[in-house]
Amino acid sequence: MDSVFKALADPTRRLLLDQLRGCDGQTLRELCQHLDMARQSVTQHLNILVQANLVTAVRRGRERLHYLNPVPIQEIGARWISSFDEPRLHAINAIKHQAEEYAMTDASTPVPDYVYVTYIRAGAEQVWQALTDADLSARYWGHANVSDWQPGSAWEHRRTDGSGKADVVGRVLESEFPSRLVITFDDAPDAESPGEPSVVTFLVEPHQDIVRLTVTHENLADQKMRAEISAGWPAVLANLKSMLETGEVLPQAPWEMSGAHA
Repeated sequence: MDSVFKALADPTRRLLLDQLRGCDGQTLRELCQHLDMARQSVTQHLNILVQANLVTAVRRGRERLHYLNPVPIQEIGARWISSFDEPRLHAINAIKHQAEEYAMTDASTPVPDYVYVTYIRAGAEQVWQALTDADLSARYWGHANVSDWQPGSAWEHRRTDGSGKADVVGRVLESEFPSRLVITFDDAPDAESPGEPSVVTFLVEPHQDIVRLTVTHENLADQKMRAEISAGWPAVLANLKSMLETGEVLPQAPWEMSGAHA
């Protein structure tokens, strides 16, 4: 946590985090517009935030998009905030966030993409298999991901209760074993959807004995959907990480905790 505290100690870096909290997925040029300093200095501050895992940089074409990664700050809270204080603090934060959303958000406000990064002690092929194998996904997700995973093919997120019902459907846009999988994501397959489905990208990057898994969820319908997937993805990926590293999923389904959605 030393690198996290060092990164947070500087007011410029805290301002950069605030900018990303307000509008995630900004380029270096966009971030520089709000700071009275040279582009090179801003780059140095961003590099410190990336090294502390507080910011994730995702390359899109010739640009790098920067996303806020809340995991290290959540870990600080988990370490120093007692379980007795958590419910009260969650309630206060929920009231604060809802009030701010009503005050600052209108229908024309774009919904930022969601990016989540986790590190797993496993090989890239193992992570790919966990994402695409129906039996494995049923273990850690509670739904089976069913497809042949070829570009253009359909995929389904099927219940494991024997009903065969799919709660999410979509199509495979890109499939590059074992490093990159891009799918559309329609979580209301039985309803008329006025817009295009959202898009999920899984990026699997191996490094010696570990893998960095980056999940990007784009084209979100509204803030409500972003809030739901912001709670759901960490729960699902924590279960996947546990299964790959220990051979067992978490003893309780993490999405069953208050505020989580799968």
